[in-house]
Amino acid sequence: VEMEGTFPLPEAQLDRFFLLVKLGYPSHDDESEMLARFGTSLQGGEAVQVANPDRLKAAQEAVASVRVDDALRGYVVAVSAATRESADLALGASPRASLSLMRAAQARAAMEGRDYVVPDDVKALATPVLAHRLVLTSTARLRSVTAEQVVDTVMASVPVPIEK
Repeated sequence: VEMEGTFPLPEAQLDRFFLLVKLGYPSHDDESEMLARFGTSLQGGEAVQVANPDRLKAAQEAVASVRVDDALRGYVVAVSAATRESADLALGASPRASLSLMRAAQARAAMEGRDYVVPDDVKALATPVLAHRLVLTSTARLRSVTAEQVVDTVMASVPVPIEK
C-alpha cells in the first residue's frame, strides 16, 4: 500500500537479513483478547525486560554448541546449490544464506532441547531463511511463481541425508 518514495532493498542488503517471518493477522479470538487487554489504556503498555546480556550470551553459546553432522552440512550446501541451478531464479542462495540456514537449524534444535541438528530442522527453516534472498527471473514472475514455491521445489528435489 503507499509505496511512493520507497524502494526494494538491493539483493546484497536482503542477504543480510537472517530470516523473514510472516505473521499474518491474529485469529478472531486473539484479536478480541488484544482489544480487551489494551483497549482501555491510553498508552501501549510498559516494556518489560525479558533477557539481559548474560542470558543472551548463554543462549548464543547454547546454539553454537549444537552439533551439525557433516552429512547435514552437505545437505544445507546442496539445498543452496540447487537454488543456484533453478531455472526460475536469476540469483540463488549465497554462502551467507547457507550459513544462516545452518545456524537457524541449530537454534531450532536447541529450542527443542536437542544438542544436534536433524534434517527436519533444515526443512522447517528453509523457506523463512532462503526465500527473501532469492531473485526470480522475469519469466518466473510472469508465470506467478513465488520464491517460496521455488524453495519448496528445491527441498523436494534435494535428497535428505539418512542416518548410517
